[in-house]
Amino acid sequence: MTPAARVQAAIEVLDAIIAAARSKGAPADRLIADYFRARRYAGSKDRRAVRDLVYRAIRLCGPVPASGRAAMLAVAGQDAAVAALFDGSSHGPAPRGEGEKAANTGLAPKWLAAALRASGLGGREIAALLDRAPLDLRVNALKADREGLSLPEPGEPLASAQGLRFASGTPVEQWEAYDQGLVEIQDLGSQLIVEALPVSPGDTIIDLCAGGGGKTLALAARLGNGGSLVAADTDKRRLGNLAPRAARAGAAVDHTVLLDPGREMRALQPFAGKADHVLVDAPCSGSGTWRRSPEGRWRLDPPELARLNALQDHVLDVAEQLVRPGGSIAFVTCSVLDAEGPDRIAAFLARYPGWRAEPLALPLGAPRGAGIRLEPLRDGTDGFFVACLRSP
Repeated sequence: MTPAARVQAAIEVLDAIIAAARSKGAPADRLIADYFRARRYAGSKDRRAVRDLVYRAIRLCGPVPASGRAAMLAVAGQDAAVAALFDGSSHGPAPRGEGEKAANTGLAPKWLAAALRASGLGGREIAALLDRAPLDLRVNALKADREGLSLPEPGEPLASAQGLRFASGTPVEQWEAYDQGLVEIQDLGSQLIVEALPVSPGDTIIDLCAGGGGKTLALAARLGNGGSLVAADTDKRRLGNLAPRAARAGAAVDHTVLLDPGREMRALQPFAGKADHVLVDAPCSGSGTWRRSPEGRWRLDPPELARLNALQDHVLDVAEQLVRPGGSIAFVTCSVLDAEGPDRIAAFLARYPGWRAEPLALPLGAPRGAGIRLEPLRDGTDGFFVACLRSP
């Protein structure tokens, strides 16, 4: 592909990403993969160059652009080399028309930027949400130890007990240590949260929104397979990924429970009032993970945020039914918005008198409401909110 053809390819991919953002369709990574699956002639350098252009445009444009071409014109406005490729050459983009507008740049749509500022974030903190993230690993303590593990590349030791940091794009999934379950890809923030949970060997712990089981596996490693772990989720595909991951990691997961949305207690009734601890890694906007998925801010609007808040309240209500007297709930969102953190905890405590929030000991982060918030700029992690709630 010529440089101009790469720009045109980026425009076409961006058109698909913009359409998916408006319809809540597939994520950008999947759309990029689909685009090149249908274009086998594109080499690895072409794919990498187009991907870089696409994500450069996404990070630059705060509001949803009118089109992929408008988004790339915004990039051209800041890069003369890209602007020169709008020359009408074969397979490249047509020259810029007189009066043709580029997409607006910025950190986020106006309403969302206002919500971020109302949540205590300044311009530098918001901009850091769009930086490129490093790649963090958790050495699996069931099989190895960070100090004695030999890997193809040296990693930077992190504040977590078994964490290592590598450059973005490090081919960890091709390493023998990954195949053998010696390491797992997991952001430092997630590792620290699991280490801070008030759990002990012998506890019954329900991971209520387990997804693919990243925190479930981290709990198994922390407890040396000494707890009774229950992984539950409404997503059959993601929950189905847990068994092979657990087998590779040597992690003991006692039960996996597929839930019917809105009727979760039908499947969870055997555990009602019996859990020592319930982890609620709640569905959220993902505003704390924009470093990896910057198009997430194009997909979020006020009605979607309201829907997510209602869902977060619902899963907390389910968790309340599962905890034994004196047990605890950990509420986690990968979000920096107060609406998905402190506000949800305040609403829970108003609904359930007698419950109380209690502190968690994390080496990073800062208090926010009744919990702790982790941020990319200050803490070098994804953005997270975590709070611990204790039953009467």
